[in-house]
Formats: sequence, C-alpha cells, structure tokens
Amino acid sequence: MTDAVDWKKKHFDALREIEAEERRWRDLEQILRRLVQRLCSIGRGGDARLDTQLDKLAASARRGAGEVELKALHDSLADAVLAVERTATFETPDPLATARLAALPRAAAPAAVRWDASCRAVVRVLDRLAEADPAAPGLAELRAELEAAADDVALAAVLGRVADRVAAHGADLGRERAEAAAMLAQVTERLEEMAIYLASASGEQARGHADTQQLNVEVLAQMTRLSDEVRASDDLGALRALVADRLEAVAVNVRDFRAREELRYAEHSARTERMKARIIELEGEARALHRSLDLEKRRARLDPLTRIANRASFDERFAEELARHKRFRAPVTLLLWDIDHFKTINDTCGHRGGDAVLREVATCLARGRRATDFLARLGGEEFVSVLVGTTLADGLRVAEQMRSEVEALPFHFRGSPVRVTISCGATDLRDGDTAESAYDRADAALYRAKHEGRNRCASG
Repeated sequence: MTDAVDWKKKHFDALREIEAEERRWRDLEQILRRLVQRLCSIGRGGDARLDTQLDKLAASARRGAGEVELKALHDSLADAVLAVERTATFETPDPLATARLAALPRAAAPAAVRWDASCRAVVRVLDRLAEADPAAPGLAELRAELEAAADDVALAAVLGRVADRVAAHGADLGRERAEAAAMLAQVTERLEEMAIYLASASGEQARGHADTQQLNVEVLAQMTRLSDEVRASDDLGALRALVADRLEAVAVNVRDFRAREELRYAEHSARTERMKARIIELEGEARALHRSLDLEKRRARLDPLTRIANRASFDERFAEELARHKRFRAPVTLLLWDIDHFKTINDTCGHRGGDAVLREVATCLARGRRATDFLARLGGEEFVSVLVGTTLADGLRVAEQMRSEVEALPFHFRGSPVRVTISCGATDLRDGDTAESAYDRADAALYRAKHEGRNRCASG
C-alpha cells in the first residue's frame, strides 16, 4: 500500500509540474499575441493594402486564431508587402502616405536597437521551443523567416506563427496533463481494488469468528440439555438413546461448521490467488512507471541538444548553493559563459553547424569540471558553471584554463577551420546575495569581457 501511495504522489507531482508548465506557455502565447498587435499598430499608416492585412492579423491575434488562419494571413500579408514593394519601385511615392508615415510617433531608442531587441526576443522564444521539444516541426523554417524578415510587417507575421507554435505546445502539455490525470485515475482504481480485497478478507474473518461462536453455543446447549436429561432419567436404554441423539446433533453442527469453513477457505484461497496475480501485474506496471517517471524527470532537467543540465536544473541547484553559503559561508564561484560571435557561426555554418559547436563546447566545459561542480546550458549560446568550495581567484584560473581549451578545439566547416572562442564573467557569492544579484554581477562581468574584445574572462 505504501508503494502504491508513493506512486500516486509522484503522479500528482508530475501533474502539477505539467500544469505549471502549461500556464507558463499560455502566458508566453498571450505576450506574443499582444506583441503582434503592437507591431501591427506600429506598421499601420504606410499603405491602405497593408493596413487591411495588419488589421486582420491584429484581430486574429486578439481572438487566438489557429495555425491555418495565421498561415493564410501570413501568405496574404506577404503578397500585400510584395505588391507595395512593386508599387514603390515603379510608381512615384504617395505624398499622403509619406506624410502619414512621417507623422507616426517614434520611440526614443534608435530603430535598429528596437529591431535587434525584438529579433532577440523571438530567437529566445524559438530556443525555448527547441529546448522543450527538439523534434517540433517548423522551427527551422521560422528561424529562416526571422532571418529574412526586413520590416515590422514581416516580423509580425513571424510572431503570429511563433505564437501559434506556443499554443500548439500548450495543447501538447494539456494532453500530457490529461494522460497524467488518467493514470492517476487508474492508480486510484487499483488502490480501491486493494481496499475492497482487504475489506472482503476482514468480512470473511468476522464471519468465521461468528460461525465459531455459534458452534460453541450450539454444542454447549446440546451438552447442557444432555446433562439435564441424564439427571432426569433412570432408564438405561432411554439414556443411551438420548446420548446418541445429542451426539448426532453435535456431529451435525460440527459437519455444518466444517462445510462452511471449507467453502469459506476455498473462496478465500481463490480470491487470494487472484489478488496475488493482480499484485504481480501491478508491481510490474509500477516498476515500469517508476522507470518512466525517473526518465522523464531526468529529461526535464537536461538540455536536449547538449545533454547537460538545463536552466530549470541550474535554478534549483543554485538556490541550494545559496542556502548552503548562507549557513556555512563556504566559497562558491559562478562562471557565466557566452560563445563569441555565435550568430556569425550560425550564418556561416548553418544551424546544424551551430548546434555542433554548442555540443562540442558543452563537452569541453564538462571535461574540466570536478565532481562537486555544476554545469548547465541557460539557453542559446550561454552556459553557466557553479564551482563549489572555490574562491573567486581560483575560479578565474579555472575559467581561463577552460577558455583556452575551448579556443584550441579543432572546428572545421566544409574543410575550412572555424575559430570558436568563448567569453566568461565570474563572481563569487557574498553575504546578502540572492540568485538575481549574483547572476547580475556575473552578467555584468561577461558584458565587460565582451566589450573588451571577447575571448577573455572578467570578474564582477
């Protein structure tokens, strides 16, 4: 029973994790759809044909349109953009449209900065989708469309399709939750089987006890009656007859009792054998489910591309190290890594080549860690190391060694060498630190290392 309850608890925990993940993806989908609406608002006013398509796209984002509708809107929007471009090429620009565009409010930040920030946000969402489901269809096409996007209209179309992929992932999580709920219902049903069996066995025991009591009462009554009749009779023949009758009555009672006991024993044995077979079957299913749960838990804590720990695993481990540092004050160093010019590597070698670089860098960083150290991929081209029992000075020496080993890795693309380097920002845990404050210091140090020329380590 204890194993079954533990099994049920694990499934409840898994169901809660799925529901939390589903809520996060639902929130992300809403954010993306609001971003599509804002981009559509920004892009309006340039051409009436585009305005019509942008209005349709914004309306579809508001009501949560599906993939088919968004794909159709994407195609019609692309056609409208081409038509406007052809008009702009062969006709004199519309003065009214030019005036309307000039009158549009502009953000304080330069347009290029806003554009880069928007594109980076979409790339992060696509990376998150790839981490959650490496086999998800259409991600490579979305990346290609994002790289080819040249204006807010094209970016809005990509965002619409990304939002639809997020919605599809949320639907997958919903199906997983339904499967987990069905499994929990099955576990509950089997626990009820055990309860019914135990109640039945308890009932059989109570009936057996009642039968024994009844036999004792009947035999005692026969013996009392026989004793009274013997005292009241002087006829030897009559006494013999009375004794014979009472003994026969006692024998009948004993035979009836034994018959009921044998029937009860046969039923109990058959039920026990059925339960034994059922328990063996359930134990096999439980072991399989335990293995499946353990495997899913490990997968949930691993980055699918590099096979090292992921962001969720890092957050959990770093929280533990913060708590230990507050208690014991043991030194802990945080190293934040970023592959230099990774976008250029992707552009030169393609996403498959970029993935190979990520895997090789992760393997190299993993080779240099001790058993007590921790390494994870945060997403994109960012990695993080937690060096337990290591001062900042020693941590910087370790970081420099790992940096030089990555620089020495022999990467090639189509027979030509590809230089891969990595930058690092380091910090140590300090009194009063939170996960955010320590990470921000390491991130600031990493930014300084990038600003000072890359392929170097800096401390914060």
